[in-house]
Amino acid sequence: MKRMSGVDAAFLYGETTAWHMHVSGVMLIDPSATPGGFSADRLVQRIAERVHLVPQFRYKLVEVPLGIDRPCWVEDPNFDVRYHVRRVGVPPPGGPVELGNLIGDLVSYKLDRDIPLWEMWIIEGLADEKVAVLAKVHHSIVDGASGAELATVLFDLEPDPPPTDPAPPRTLEPVPSSAELVARGVGRMMLSPYRFARFTEQSVRQGLKLIGLQRRDVAPAMPFQAPRTSFNAELTPHRRFVYTSVSLDEVREVKAAFGVKVNDVVLALCAGTLRRYLEMNDELPSAPLIAQVPVSIRAEGDSEVGAKVGAMFASLATDVHDPVARLGAIHESTQSAKQMQHALAADKIMGLTELTAPGLIALAARMYTAAGLDSVGPPIMNLIISNVPGPPFPLYTAGSKLEAIYPMGPLLYGTGVNITVFSYQGRIDVGFMVCRELVPEPWTLAEGVGVALEELLAEARDPQRARRLADADERSATHVRAEIDASADAEADPS
Repeated sequence: MKRMSGVDAAFLYGETTAWHMHVSGVMLIDPSATPGGFSADRLVQRIAERVHLVPQFRYKLVEVPLGIDRPCWVEDPNFDVRYHVRRVGVPPPGGPVELGNLIGDLVSYKLDRDIPLWEMWIIEGLADEKVAVLAKVHHSIVDGASGAELATVLFDLEPDPPPTDPAPPRTLEPVPSSAELVARGVGRMMLSPYRFARFTEQSVRQGLKLIGLQRRDVAPAMPFQAPRTSFNAELTPHRRFVYTSVSLDEVREVKAAFGVKVNDVVLALCAGTLRRYLEMNDELPSAPLIAQVPVSIRAEGDSEVGAKVGAMFASLATDVHDPVARLGAIHESTQSAKQMQHALAADKIMGLTELTAPGLIALAARMYTAAGLDSVGPPIMNLIISNVPGPPFPLYTAGSKLEAIYPMGPLLYGTGVNITVFSYQGRIDVGFMVCRELVPEPWTLAEGVGVALEELLAEARDPQRARRLADADERSATHVRAEIDASADAEADPS
């Protein structure tokens, strides 16, 4: 039996009707070179043979009565892979719009908590004779980094791999009684005053650090600084999914041309398409959009079950018209955010989720949504943008090549857009999860990613760019020298 961490319990108990805490991914499979074509039965058999390599796929939730303590995971004695892998056909004509709508409908439903918290949908009937596989996994058992590793476990490096070693015999632990779970929970509650005092002391110390960081020339973006947009409002349970892909080499070309990070370019592409969308709807705010960017805090080699993610906030500089200047502003914002994250991580502060009973987390989430706080006051952030690195080599499943992976993250706190990026085999696959009612034309967002990249590429390939940058550097150096000379003159003439 494994006790759930505080963060994982928050993901589980923070769910509401409109907040779905599962992460998803759509895998497009090309069976054109597969002898006999794609076989759903073969895929189910492969998953059954390897599911023991990802033990959380067989874990069942055991909740503590009254929610006084964090729940536990135990091996499900009735686990059946066939119940978790299902087949469905996409409506004709089976194009990207029909696929996206079907996926949006499927991810709009929460996972069944009476069985292990995952499911897969094999989607057939696509116009190009490809096959899509939708995977839904609860965030309490997986995060972005471990999800990428999970893909390499479930998929193959070659079309016809050698057989997997047989699974060892399962060891099923007895499930504790309700009385035992309550007794353990009460015992942990006795330590709450100590943990609360420690949390308060650490919070004060980090608050002082935040004040110091906000006094810098480029202050890091913070929660509640985001302007309100049409996709920052009360969420509904309904979802839509759209997707696109761009060249990783072209993204790296922009990165090299302007001396930034790949993640900065990814954020700039998201900023460009969001600015375009808001301009088309005549609602571009004067203040920049603020993105929450999840950051993995999982140590190398750490395969422990659960989500291990932190968060930084970055300005998307959507108030800046010039795409290169926007990219530069984003780079400055992410550098400042990383400095803040490193400064705060030094204390390894105890999270609030480690203090709060799951029952209170569930109550707070329901009260938040019932009060309609998503539509009141400034948004916590405008959206969530995740960037997950994937393998540069091809993957296969059931003998067929994996063509693309489009990830999806959850929507919460009045953020009607979630953008998740996954790099795979020289491409960057971008998935948009949106609230159907808040973003009625989501394909405009997907189309804007390529437009934003073309704008940056045009600047990167401009033969006059190097001269302009050199002139800008010279002006900057001249400005610095003038400040030094002025300072020296002031010291020489104290009057």
